[in-house]
Amino acid sequence: MTSLTYPEALTQIKAQVVASRTSFHAGMTVLPKERREGMYALYGFCRVVDDIADDSPSPEIAARDLQAWRLRIAEVFQGKPSDAITTALLPAIRAFNLVEKDFQEIIDGMEMDSVAIVAPDAATLDQYCDRVASAVGRISVRIFGHVGSDAMNVAHHLGRALQLTNILRDLAEDAGRGRLYLPQELLAKHGISSREPNDVLRAPSLSAACRDLAAQAREHYAQADAFMNKCPASAMRPARIMRMYYGAIFNRLVSLDWRDPFVRVTLPKWKKIGLILKGFFG
Repeated sequence: MTSLTYPEALTQIKAQVVASRTSFHAGMTVLPKERREGMYALYGFCRVVDDIADDSPSPEIAARDLQAWRLRIAEVFQGKPSDAITTALLPAIRAFNLVEKDFQEIIDGMEMDSVAIVAPDAATLDQYCDRVASAVGRISVRIFGHVGSDAMNVAHHLGRALQLTNILRDLAEDAGRGRLYLPQELLAKHGISSREPNDVLRAPSLSAACRDLAAQAREHYAQADAFMNKCPASAMRPARIMRMYYGAIFNRLVSLDWRDPFVRVTLPKWKKIGLILKGFFG
């Protein structure tokens, strides 16, 4: 157990969210206070396990530290928080009927990252996207205030769309970590035999492989839009903001056609603000 009070824990977590300049912060700000605080706590959890997967000196250390988080999550679902993050999470778990399995699946995804994924098969890539993105979506829509099947389908499709967009945007950054998320089926289809991440990024047919993966992302965006339109607009406002933000990045990637995958695509500040306003009032 921890001696931290909820306000103390939340202050720590909120400071981390603001300092991170994460795009998720914009989506959080449109929520009522209790739901916004739940999203801050979720972000804190996702950030800490992601940092373990990315920054641990070895897979063994990552596995040890992720296992410790498995135990912390199990304990907080028993009403026993042990640090700032779990203290901040506990009220959201109780208020919004959050599901422990979703948190454990996020940790499963971080374990996949900790051993450097390289050209997974399509089924493994989809499982990875489910764990690191759609599971976050399943928690998020509960916090947003909608738990019906349409909301869960939004989580399923939007999570995958956003994660595939991240993959298509972060090719060079991932290669620097020894990772390559482009599925082996697409590499083989386009005659890319190497599995060394930086070699793949220099392959003449890289753009064609990325276009095929982009087509999958586009379909997930379309499905997410369709299910989002069936949900209460107020509950989907944060999801709509994230969809617009990542959709703009996705469109920019498609227009550049991965001609130089070592240049990271970003949006100008005015564009981000415009998308946030459109998502809020649209």
